Amino acid sequence: MSYFHILGFPRIGAQRQLKWALESYWRGDSSLDELLDTAAQVRVDNWQQQIDHGADLLTVGDFALYDHMLNASYLFGHLPQRVDSSLPVYDQLFLAGRGRSQCGCGVAAGEMTKWFDTNYHYLVPECSAADEFHLQPELLLEEVRAARKTGKRLKVVLPGPLTYLYLGRSVDGSDRLDLLPRLLPLYSELFEQLSQEGVDWVQLDEPVLALDLPEAWRFAFEPAYFALRKSGLSVLLATYFGDLNENLSLAFSLPVDGVHLDLVSGAGQLSRALDLLGPYKVLSLGVVDGRNIWRSDLDACLAVLKPLAQQLDQRLWLAPSCSLLHVPVDASTEPVLTDGVQQWLAFAIQKLDECALLRNALADGEVVASARWREQAALIQHRRQSTAVNRQQAKQRATEAAAVTWGRNTPYRERLKLQQEVLRLPLLPTTTIGSFPQTQEIRTLRRDYRNGRVTPEEYGAGLASEIARCIRVQEQIGLDVLVHGEAERNDMVEYFGEQLQGIASTANGWVQSYGSRCVKPPVIYGDIERPNSMTVAWSRYAQSLTERPVKGMLTGPVTILKWSFVRDDQPWSATAYQLAAVLRDEVSELEASGISVIQVDEPALREALPLRRAEHQAYLNWAVNSFRYCVSGVADSTQIHTHMCYADFDDILPAIEAMDADVITLETARSASGLLKTLAQTPYANGIGPGVYDIHSPNVPSAEAMEDILLRSLALVRAEDLWVNPDCGLKTRRWEEVVPALEAMVAVAARCREVVLEKAS
Repeated sequence: MSYFHILGFPRIGAQRQLKWALESYWRGDSSLDELLDTAAQVRVDNWQQQIDHGADLLTVGDFALYDHMLNASYLFGHLPQRVDSSLPVYDQLFLAGRGRSQCGCGVAAGEMTKWFDTNYHYLVPECSAADEFHLQPELLLEEVRAARKTGKRLKVVLPGPLTYLYLGRSVDGSDRLDLLPRLLPLYSELFEQLSQEGVDWVQLDEPVLALDLPEAWRFAFEPAYFALRKSGLSVLLATYFGDLNENLSLAFSLPVDGVHLDLVSGAGQLSRALDLLGPYKVLSLGVVDGRNIWRSDLDACLAVLKPLAQQLDQRLWLAPSCSLLHVPVDASTEPVLTDGVQQWLAFAIQKLDECALLRNALADGEVVASARWREQAALIQHRRQSTAVNRQQAKQRATEAAAVTWGRNTPYRERLKLQQEVLRLPLLPTTTIGSFPQTQEIRTLRRDYRNGRVTPEEYGAGLASEIARCIRVQEQIGLDVLVHGEAERNDMVEYFGEQLQGIASTANGWVQSYGSRCVKPPVIYGDIERPNSMTVAWSRYAQSLTERPVKGMLTGPVTILKWSFVRDDQPWSATAYQLAAVLRDEVSELEASGISVIQVDEPALREALPLRRAEHQAYLNWAVNSFRYCVSGVADSTQIHTHMCYADFDDILPAIEAMDADVITLETARSASGLLKTLAQTPYANGIGPGVYDIHSPNVPSAEAMEDILLRSLALVRAEDLWVNPDCGLKTRRWEEVVPALEAMVAVAARCREVVLEKAS
């Protein structure tokens, strides 16, 4: 009989219990013991779900209070050197992750970036030539011992050694691969301890095998895994997020006991994998989508699996394609959604059910006649045939837009002169990225309005009051280009999804973004249309309160696409052009209402880049063109901004320049050296604002740190093109952090402005 397991489970809890417990502890409202009790209960609940659904192996080690890569850094004694190793373990973890903990001290928070092409942020391991590792297994062993009480066979999940180092960052220019011989003995030592604890399997996640790996890294796999082969544990090599292509034979040549393949994003590799499998290895197949929320076509999955089950028997394992970290917990809690979309959804718990059904159907052909199987098949067909999915006018407009190469009519330098005549901005103008703190009062007002406890008039008055306050504060601080603060928006993507046809908003579809930060991605289920304007009224109101320019704020088509759960029945490019069409209408209305600066954010442009270089250009062609379609209809005197964050921009800087935004703001507070090095090699021709204020940490940045980034930027960017700004929106921060940080930022800009003017004179 085939086995069923998972690669990982969401760790926030069905009601986001871990989020609330973390934030309560960080505020000082609860104790560490209370936080750990909540975490332990979430783990137990996750294990119980696997047990209840009949998983053959219980997955352990996928849980983390903040981030699994951060946990791995602690496990191997490899936290950043600035984190005091004599502190209690949780102080160390939170200092590395967020720059602050309950110990009363603060340090620079670790760099975050996206986990491959997902929307999850991980803490980047920091590497140097002098690094030494030492094993600190207590947290993991504690979890293993707790899981062992269930009586189930255990499978412990760890980042593989090559993936851990490859995803790290060298802080001194040294080769991270040189650290591998120092790291491998710790894996061997850990395997011995896990074996003594009664663990049967260890799952080593090596998703870097889905990348275009440099030859040195490819060649390092075989000796590394031969060094680990005498552990006494059975090893499952887990790959996901794409077809392994040239790395497929490498994966199956390694001395491991099984290989997991993602058939959702790499269906074409199955036949080649069967040729390489051999007579002993387990083949784990990810046939249920671990990254999207649509019900699986069980008949199609069974057609793939059934002949394999006869051939492989217990050597065939079934699983989701990747960790279920990337989907919400339970779709059964969803109320009735737009167009009945809730019927089509499968979150983590439902995906466990799908895997169990498939496993049981392989063992017993009568399962396909069961009510549960028939219900799933009927819902799959219902979605395919739904008239709510297909809107011919939206399809036609997107098709026509995709056939045109869009762009502004006038070069940037000429546009800049016209824009300066309107805006009258100083050198090194200051601005923010868009959102300001969402206070408890604003959240309560929004919740009460949603629940009918306040009238539309009361809700509007409350928002107007908050927007007016935000404008006054920005004027007092001395910012040059203001924003309305986005008090009306629950999220930069969900807000737009709620106002567009073809997109549904869930009630409980939360997923972890980083640490305690959770987001609720919209569900793009059909063709997209805009019934009404979405941002014009509040932007116009904010502009009426000040003589300084106020930016209109929109989220771009690729980011809405990437940060949503997207329909899987048409290419992403088709959906992107549908989004771009409705945003183009919104841009036009903002301009007509007197908004002279419009920001269309595309922070997801880089993270949506395909993992393989061969696919980059095709993606960038439609991604950049859909952005230009949004903004190309404005006058030359209207200034277009965009924003990107938490990604490596080196390989797409030409594409970013091709977007031809008048100003781009980038995250650099945690990774300034990397971006500035890129700019030195590939100068950027339009306006640019390297972020000087790290808003993902509660620390108020020092003026010296901000000034350092600005002065180094001035060596690479023309003063007339350089902007001064935080590296992201301020929604998650508190006013008492934001005001002093922005005051310091404005003061730093003024000092650097004087330096520029003195040099010019």
